[in-house]
Formats: sequence, structure tokens, C-alpha cells
Amino acid sequence: MADVKLYGLWASLYSQRIQLALNLKGVSYEWIEEDAHNKSEKILQYNPIYKKLPVLVHDGKPLPESLIILEYIEETWKNPPLLLPEDPYERSRVRFWANFFDQKVLTLIGAIFSSQGEEQEKAIAEFVENVTMMEKEIVKDFPAGKPFFSGEKPGFLDVVVGSTSSVIKVLERLVGVKLVDQERTPLVHSWLAAFAELGIAKDTMPDMETFFVKAVEMREKILASTTKN
Repeated sequence: MADVKLYGLWASLYSQRIQLALNLKGVSYEWIEEDAHNKSEKILQYNPIYKKLPVLVHDGKPLPESLIILEYIEETWKNPPLLLPEDPYERSRVRFWANFFDQKVLTLIGAIFSSQGEEQEKAIAEFVENVTMMEKEIVKDFPAGKPFFSGEKPGFLDVVVGSTSSVIKVLERLVGVKLVDQERTPLVHSWLAAFAELGIAKDTMPDMETFFVKAVEMREKILASTTKN
């Protein structure tokens, strides 16, 4: 049996997407919780360039960067469900939107979480603008009447986007603003809702109340540190 280990953080969206993909594929793995502020020697050894999580170790070979890990999972465990479509053009579209989401949406989640006042308002406005832009364009590729970008079952992009469903709800509660509105972006709203209802999502992603309490603590520390500086 292949030796698979996943080094990550329980509250990390990047770690959660790898857990979700492995669980979708039915891959058994050992979860190793890391300390974000005091990473183990293993992480410094496995990812000496960026020193970031998550890191997947398969038969002793480490692999960092979540989007790269997702592609590795698909290429290594070819059993259903397929995470990426077989058609080269469709695969390229999935990669495009995954990169767009990471660069133009996910980064703003962190910005909203760690800021306040005008800075936070600017990040919220940019987040809404980018999600609305994504909604407008991705509807052209989204299969009509299906819950996921991959169709009836989630795939690569669904995991990337869907893994944010919990944190977006927590963030909306924290800042008191609806980030993904059902009227403004009905497709993205229903997409996230469909993913959150999956059994693997409920089993993998953190409990909402626990997540919220931890998020409040983390945000207070970040804002206190920023104020002192």
C-alpha cells in the first residue's frame, strides 16, 4: 500500500482542498497537523523554497503547492471520479478558473479577514467585483442544470471553489457583509451551497461554530498586532 501523508493546518483552505480531493478519490492518508507559527523540521526539509503548507508526501516524495498537488492526485490515482476532464481544452479552462479563483478571490478572503475600516471595505468591494465577474463568465462553461462545474459530481474546480464555502460563511458573520449574494451571483451561491451539502465536505471541513470561535481569536490577534505596528 502506498504511503501517503498530508502535512497541513486544520483551518487552511489549501489543506482542506487536498483532504477533499483525497477523500473523493478514496485515498487513505495520514493527516499530520502542523503549527503555522512553528513549522516542523519536516516542512522546512520538504518545502525549503516557500516553507508553506500543505505538503503531500507520497512514498517518501514530497510535493508542495495545493493546485500542483491536486493535479498530482488526479494523475496518480486514476480511479473515478475524474477531477479533470479528458478534453485538453476543457482541462485548460478548469486550470484557468482555478488560477483566477486563487489569485483574484482567495487572496481577498485573507485581506478581508486581516483588515478593518477603509482597507477592509476596499477588499470587500474587490472580492464582490471579482466573484461577479467570475459568475458572468463561468456561466458560459457551467453545465446547465448541474450542481457542479464537473456535472453531477465534483471535480478539480469544484474542490477549489467549494472548499471555501465554510470560511466564506464565517467571514460573512465576522464582518457583517454578504460576500456571495444569492441575487447578485446565484450560480456561485448555489455552487457553494451544493458543495457544502456533500458528505465529504461535512466530514472534512471544520465545524462551523468551532471555526467561527477560532476565527474571532485569530482576527483579534492580527488586528492587535497591526494596531501596535
